[in-house]
Amino acid sequence: MAKVYQDLRTFLDTLEKEGQLVHITDEVMPEPDIGSAGRAASRMPNGPAVMFDHIHGYPAGRRVVTNVHGSWANHALMMGMPKTASTKEQFFELNRRWDLFPVKPNVVSRDEAPCKEHVIDHDVNLFDLLPLYRINDQDGGMFISKASIITGDPSDPDNFDKMNVGTYRIQVKGKDRIGMQCLAMHDIAKQLAEAEKHNEPFPICVTLGNAPLVTFMASTPVGYAQNEYEFVGALNDGVPADVVKSDLYDHLYVPAGSEVVLEGYIMPRVRTCEGPFGEFPGSYSGARAQCEAKITHITHRTDPIFENLYLGMPWSEIDYLMALNTSVPIFKQLQPDFPEIVAVNAMYTHGFTEIISIKPRYGGQATGAAFRLLSTPHGMPYCHNVILVDDVVDPFDLNQVMWALSTRVRPDKDVKVIPNCAGMPLNPSEEVPGMTAKLIIDATTPVDPEPNKRSVELLRDPVKTAEYTKIISDLMSQK
Repeated sequence: MAKVYQDLRTFLDTLEKEGQLVHITDEVMPEPDIGSAGRAASRMPNGPAVMFDHIHGYPAGRRVVTNVHGSWANHALMMGMPKTASTKEQFFELNRRWDLFPVKPNVVSRDEAPCKEHVIDHDVNLFDLLPLYRINDQDGGMFISKASIITGDPSDPDNFDKMNVGTYRIQVKGKDRIGMQCLAMHDIAKQLAEAEKHNEPFPICVTLGNAPLVTFMASTPVGYAQNEYEFVGALNDGVPADVVKSDLYDHLYVPAGSEVVLEGYIMPRVRTCEGPFGEFPGSYSGARAQCEAKITHITHRTDPIFENLYLGMPWSEIDYLMALNTSVPIFKQLQPDFPEIVAVNAMYTHGFTEIISIKPRYGGQATGAAFRLLSTPHGMPYCHNVILVDDVVDPFDLNQVMWALSTRVRPDKDVKVIPNCAGMPLNPSEEVPGMTAKLIIDATTPVDPEPNKRSVELLRDPVKTAEYTKIISDLMSQK
């Protein structure tokens, strides 16, 4: 059974024991120190989480942590795997646990929930509670970049499966007001539109500093009627996630171990300027009219830890967080129709570019798999480029992918461009935000009836390669 974390603090303890958490003990300014540290740590090989123990202007004990998910070592530890586990090994372990879904969450009483230790139900002031800061210097304000937002379906509020746990960027607009980006392809946008039909306030809970797999699932593209908490239990290798009922809303449940829970409502049909913000494509997104919420009630742990992440030129923490949680669900969606697919690598900029490893049975099947990917709920808006490689190519090893592109692609027949497709407005390459062309590159070996005018014999690994891989790995681990 894998090690399971029901809150952020126990995971931070593990990171510290494994040498994957460092403390900045000197007093720092929120800007530019925290963003700078997040940028620096995510660029380091197996970069650690960084805890700031003393923030200027805030009382002792008010800490900030960043880069919690910001390396493959931390990502592996999140799942209870050795920190040396490869990306490919983590992909297939996630794929195995995915099949355990659904695992119903464990609903704990209010007295058992650490997130309910303290209550603020009047004079709400986010600036007093959280050491807020601009993540990048041209951000339009102070952003919360790593919250999990819990909402329900207004037309079916008691349906637990339709309760959404999502991650959307949040701009703090005032002491009790936040702006939130809810793009049309997001589940929350569908729910908000239903509430606004009736001009009704839309209940929300915003949770900060969550168990690592809660944060992971909140940023994972799953079906609208698939509950994220039930996936958390599956990825915990069958151990249910602990949740507790919201103080204000009987139909919403929050992670019991959260550091901070903000409760309130999105104001119907209100849109105010939000942004610009340094986004995951590595560029500023500009400013748009977005919805606005009022926070009326807060619960939090003693000395709450404010967890935030840095977004910048890839790779940064958000790229690690949204790498395999994009790859595995798309793999699961493709497999029923294309069992020949071995793995999917959708790690690059939240799946803007995706690599499919496949063993085609007939000519043209690989291209068909690309079209299927481009019709998935996430692939349709996000994916711009699809690369197809043979099953012998590890899609997570870019050296092998580049070999396939270099030796298997004839530009006159293997490169296809499809115009006027759905896009993702945050992609700076789109001339009209939300519309784009799609690129498919077929780097697989031709299969009958596709002509293959020159066959080749591939080099194979020497017979004892796997044996010596283990020997050398064991010797390295002893150092």
